[in-house]
Amino acid sequence: MNRRNFLTLTGTFTGGTLLLPNFLHAFGSQRNIIIGEQCLVFIQLNGGNDGLNTFVPFDNPLYYELRPKIALDKNDIIGRNNGMGFHPALKDLATIQQSGDLTVIQNVGYPEPNRSHFRSQEIWQTASGSKEYVSNGWLGRYLDLQCNEHEPTAGVNFDSIDNLSLKGNEPNSITVKDPNRFKMRNNTEDTVKLSDNPQLDFVRKIAGSVSEGSDEIQKALSKSVTEITYPKTALGKNLEWIARLIKGNLNSKVYYTSQGGYDTHDNQINIHQRNLGELNDAIFSFYSELRKANLLQNVTLVIFSEFGRRVRDNGNGTDHGTAAPMFIIGGSNKGKVMGKNPNLADLDNGDLKHEIDFRRVYATLLRNKMDFDPNRIAIPNNPLIGIF
Repeated sequence: MNRRNFLTLTGTFTGGTLLLPNFLHAFGSQRNIIIGEQCLVFIQLNGGNDGLNTFVPFDNPLYYELRPKIALDKNDIIGRNNGMGFHPALKDLATIQQSGDLTVIQNVGYPEPNRSHFRSQEIWQTASGSKEYVSNGWLGRYLDLQCNEHEPTAGVNFDSIDNLSLKGNEPNSITVKDPNRFKMRNNTEDTVKLSDNPQLDFVRKIAGSVSEGSDEIQKALSKSVTEITYPKTALGKNLEWIARLIKGNLNSKVYYTSQGGYDTHDNQINIHQRNLGELNDAIFSFYSELRKANLLQNVTLVIFSEFGRRVRDNGNGTDHGTAAPMFIIGGSNKGKVMGKNPNLADLDNGDLKHEIDFRRVYATLLRNKMDFDPNRIAIPNNPLIGIF
């Protein structure tokens, strides 16, 4: 069984009580991570979000010419500024932006873009080139260097499967579906020596990491309560859990979750409206909770998708494209709109040309928020100026 499959089986709490044999209880609780005030929270929009109908170039006639079936009415666009504005479902994100807490980074992508969902997600999650294959995720590589040996909750992924972004050489992250549905193990610790079998030792280490991580999560949850009403959606619940762990001083450096449903080849108007509405409501609750707790300056929320959609509609929706906007909320960002407005007159075979490489955004997050040199994990140290 390979490491990734094992983590999928042992690192995900899908329900019930975590039961481990006694020899796996030998891993005592250790706080080895280098603790800092800042943490990163990622929301991955799976399926390829249509950036042009999310942050809309409403003042460009080509937008309406190329999208006769799905273009949004100019009068419905909110938070309008310099020819751009938000989808009407994102009314609260527009408010956050006007409050100076949301930065929009336009035309983000990478050279030689890949339009396969799986491959493009892999590129984003490993911070690799389009022709390069990397086994560990960019956040996993970062956590390997930030942790002494291993720290099970340095990264927390709210999902039913592991996320490649957090995969490293050490088990420094844990995947959780519902923290309410597992219990802390007994405090009795047995002394167990490692064996001469590397595979067995590895299994012990992973399972011990899961057990220890469950304890740390439960301790953090016991120290916090929810003070804001969250929407009753999967994303809303995940962000509520993340807020509680942050408030409970879990001290994780990275939190990760996702929202699906953005592969809008058909019926885009209705599907996109619903998805963006769910995204807006969940994010605004999270944002409001962090503001109320005076923690917004310590938490940087990053929203992205593996690619955008093609500029011209297909009649009822859009097909796989390339560049799209990213959104940064909190972390004392400067609340700007960065990059030029999408150039709809200069396309690459019908797709937007990317202006900003996503790895520059990663470099900015690592350098400015984590005080970490991105070169150490093979990401060029070329951060963007002006986000923070």
